[in-house]
Amino acid sequence: MPQAATSPGVKTLVCRVCQKAFSKAEHLRRHERCHTGSKPFICKQCHRPFARQDALTRHEKLHLRAANSKHAQAPSVHMAPPTTSLDAFPSWDTPRTTADTNVPAAVDPASNHVGWEASSDHNGGLQPAASDLDFALIWPDSENLFQSLMSCDATDQWQMPLGALPFPPVVQDVNSMNFGSPHSFDDRGSSIGTIPSGGSHQAVRDVTEMVTSSSSSVTAAIKSTSITSVFLDECLHMFFVRFIPTFPILHRATFVFRECTHPLLLNAMALGSLYLGPKDSVAKGEALWRLAHTAVATSWQSLITHRGPYDACKGVQLLLTALLGQIYGALSKNRVVRTTSQVFRPLGFFWARHCGMLDCEPFSVESLPYPNASASEKEQKWRSWAAREIQQRALLAYYILDGLVAQMSGDGASTRHVANPLILPSCEAAFDAGNPDEWLAHMRSQKTEQPSFRLVFRSLFPPIGSFRSLDYQFSAFALRVVLEGLQSLVSDSDESDLASVGVPGRSDVRRALAQVHETITMSIHLSAPERLEVLLRWHTICLDTMINSTVLCRHVCSRYNIPQYVSGGSRTVKPGFDMAKWVNTEDARRALLHAIAIQDIVEQLPRGRAHVIHMPSSLFAAATIYVVFASSGVGTVHLPRTIVWQDALLTQTDLNLGCESIRSSTGSETRRFIEEGRTDSPPGVAAVRNLLYEMNSMQKLFRCLISQWGIAHDMEEIVDQWITRCH
Repeated sequence: MPQAATSPGVKTLVCRVCQKAFSKAEHLRRHERCHTGSKPFICKQCHRPFARQDALTRHEKLHLRAANSKHAQAPSVHMAPPTTSLDAFPSWDTPRTTADTNVPAAVDPASNHVGWEASSDHNGGLQPAASDLDFALIWPDSENLFQSLMSCDATDQWQMPLGALPFPPVVQDVNSMNFGSPHSFDDRGSSIGTIPSGGSHQAVRDVTEMVTSSSSSVTAAIKSTSITSVFLDECLHMFFVRFIPTFPILHRATFVFRECTHPLLLNAMALGSLYLGPKDSVAKGEALWRLAHTAVATSWQSLITHRGPYDACKGVQLLLTALLGQIYGALSKNRVVRTTSQVFRPLGFFWARHCGMLDCEPFSVESLPYPNASASEKEQKWRSWAAREIQQRALLAYYILDGLVAQMSGDGASTRHVANPLILPSCEAAFDAGNPDEWLAHMRSQKTEQPSFRLVFRSLFPPIGSFRSLDYQFSAFALRVVLEGLQSLVSDSDESDLASVGVPGRSDVRRALAQVHETITMSIHLSAPERLEVLLRWHTICLDTMINSTVLCRHVCSRYNIPQYVSGGSRTVKPGFDMAKWVNTEDARRALLHAIAIQDIVEQLPRGRAHVIHMPSSLFAAATIYVVFASSGVGTVHLPRTIVWQDALLTQTDLNLGCESIRSSTGSETRRFIEEGRTDSPPGVAAVRNLLYEMNSMQKLFRCLISQWGIAHDMEEIVDQWITRCH
């Protein structure tokens, strides 16, 4: 029998295992099943066990509905939900209708036309009821995850021992769900402001109650949002169909649901929720993110010891969990969530070093099985390679995220990108292979030795006069790692172009960027959407070599007294910057060319690839350049018919410090535009851009981006006020 508590005012029933108190015996019995794993409620038809009676009741309704469907000669209950034609998805400027909100059950992850989510208001249909679709889950284990979240207090297992101090977030209001501290400890029933002699037990009880209340409030937020197993299933499906193609870090072909920790699944589902139609999906996804964040914040000590069956070291899933959570947080509409993501950003690198991930030997090509090896041997090697590749890509993705957040916030990088010891990842064809034989064929055609990123960066900064093309086979993912390394060097220079000790100057970085551009344009391994995505980030970094776009945004907002929350923090701007004077400089015209290219690329990207994580910050940097020109009286610009990007990037000083391999297109129209602000093309032939009109178009693009990346909401509000001030 449960122990009875003796202290007055304390709940009467206490769990023998964790000492948690309950007021009702039925609540205690249900809680104890979390420790015992007991599932006493059995379905009479399929004999599936459940931990709760209400879960069994809901499950039995599925059998009844399935039987009724068969009787009515409906499609078999084992069929997946009907698919939606890819062509049926709306373009980014078409309002979403009710019919558009159905989630496709099977979409080709490689498709380039999955579709922009149409608009930020989501006037779509309702989410399908659990009773309609539970029997056709794409991920059947979603039901088990759902039951584990709902049947007991899942956060019990994520709490730290009383000997350590947890730092869980506290949710005062389920609707607002903002992290913060309780208004006072008195709100929890007793005060621990002053601990009298002999009151240590009461203090421990109060702290325990505080932790329990914090965890319970996060779990309550999950329950209050009406999350179902169908919703979890849809989220994970959309994560692999929409997010992974643009950020390939998890291996779909070898993904095993039950081998993943709950926090990793929750963050993956939170990201997947951003691609669903119903307007309550964002709130549900944020509740999942908060639960995962609580798990990581309070139990990283145990999560860091987890090791998958094929992992080379411990902690890989913790790194993946933190990575996905910080991507979600960095681009969230919720400003507190964004700040939380920035605060936790350096932890991933610390955990990786602690677990020895940077020291793991890469998968050896010599370990590849022979073509005539047994199927079991091929399968084992394939999964071992996939686990090693996932570990490497998770680390590389952390470098990508670190550079992106550093640029968005105006802060420096968390680690030295140019010292990255990891080797280039395997080709995307091998990573996308659906079976061992297909994987083996791609791996045998790959070069035997891959260089490290450290070597790549050394190649980009050779001694003067010894430039040469990069003789490496880069994937789009690898190129993004290289670009963020260059971005980290740009952020190490201040507004006066004064670089830190040992850091290459802006001229060196611009020449390196010119080499990368040549690599991007000459690569035959990149698909058209991948090339556009990489060039989008390339133009943004080039723009920042002309002027720090984050600092420039603060100057514009300060001039018009507009509050801005995109870069975060209480930042001040240095006095003395004259925007009207800067607009007439060569750097300003170079930045304008890159800003125009950014807008053009965003509008060219296929709908299904319009979710890349650096798109909001790139578009906002371009909008910042536009408003500076428009507010300084330059409303219309006449552009060169064709742009030579080497001339748009490199100054005469850069060329003089370079070598013969980097040549200027002497007398080119691009260079005359930069130096003189004019073109030689006659009226009607030259490209003309009205920057105010273009800002209106950008505002529309931001409204489309809001449906995936909530930070675009704050960006759109700022652009809206900029447009108002410029008219």
